[in-house]
Parts: sequence; structure tokens; C-alpha cells
Amino acid sequence: MTEPACTHLDQANDITPSGQGCVECLAAGGRWVHLRVCMTCGHVGCCDSSPGKHATAHFHAESHPLVQSYEPGEDWWWCYQDEVAFKVADAPTFTYG
Repeated sequence: MTEPACTHLDQANDITPSGQGCVECLAAGGRWVHLRVCMTCGHVGCCDSSPGKHATAHFHAESHPLVQSYEPGEDWWWCYQDEVAFKVADAPTFTYG
């Protein structure tokens, strides 16, 4: 059986996260559950369990398909286009705080 694969790794860049929290939640005084960082531009947004769902909103607005978990100890990625979670060998690990 073949594992599902992401076909958008060519859109990953050497990024700098935009901050230590969800950009939109911080601006509006909102809250988040977990954070994701866009691997195309570095935008930090909140996950779909958060009220704002800003990481997914960023994908829909900008068509940047790849995010990495921005949670301490987590190194998985998600591709919105291919709807697949995966890990990238030797990928940078980002932590905030």
C-alpha cells in the first residue's frame, strides 16, 4: 500500500515565523488552542480547534498549502491541498515562548 504523499514541498521556503502567537488572534484579542506556521511565508495562525481557524483561513486567502506544527515537541507538517500529514527529514523545528 502506498502512503499518501504531499506534492507541494517545492513551495516550502526557509522561513522566519511571524511571531509567538496567532497574528490575527493577537491583533483582535482572541485566543487559540494550537498554532501552525506557514512554510511558504512564515505566517503564524491558529489551528481548526481554535475559534478563529486562522491557519486554514491563511491557506484559503493566500493558497500557501504547507504548515508545520508550531507547538513545542511537535515536528509534523500538513498539506492543505493534498490533505495529508507527514514529517520532513531534517526540517527545522520552531518553538515559541
